[in-house]
Amino acid sequence: MKRFARRLRLAGNERGAAAVEMAFAIPVFIMMIWAFVQFAQMFRALAGIQQALGQGARYATLCLNPSVAGCNPPSPSQIQTKITDSVYGIGPGTFTVASPVQGSSGTGSYYDLSVSYSQPTSLLLLPGPTLSVTRSKRVWVAGT
Repeated sequence: MKRFARRLRLAGNERGAAAVEMAFAIPVFIMMIWAFVQFAQMFRALAGIQQALGQGARYATLCLNPSVAGCNPPSPSQIQTKITDSVYGIGPGTFTVASPVQGSSGTGSYYDLSVSYSQPTSLLLLPGPTLSVTRSKRVWVAGT
């Protein structure tokens, strides 16, 4: 009878239950916070890409050395350097600035600008997927 009463007392005792529940919940919570930090790094890199593409687009539309004969737009290497200098972001990722591609349509000419970003992720104990994103912009430039 005493054994049965002792088991009933232990079965009704819930001391320490919150500690056990927290032991299960804390690792999952920490992994979720770490995943949010990595996604925040990715979104910051996207903002950096947009900034750099905007700077490159503005630079591509400049009229360098204006003369009576017309304008000389910046060269693709000058535009690529401007984009590379303007890109920013944090984290373990890598930015890749593609060389601007010059083209024409009808009487207008343009540059296609492109920046890529790749970031490996981790889930603290396990490797995660590599996130990659590419943004492009077409910029119409003054004729030569």
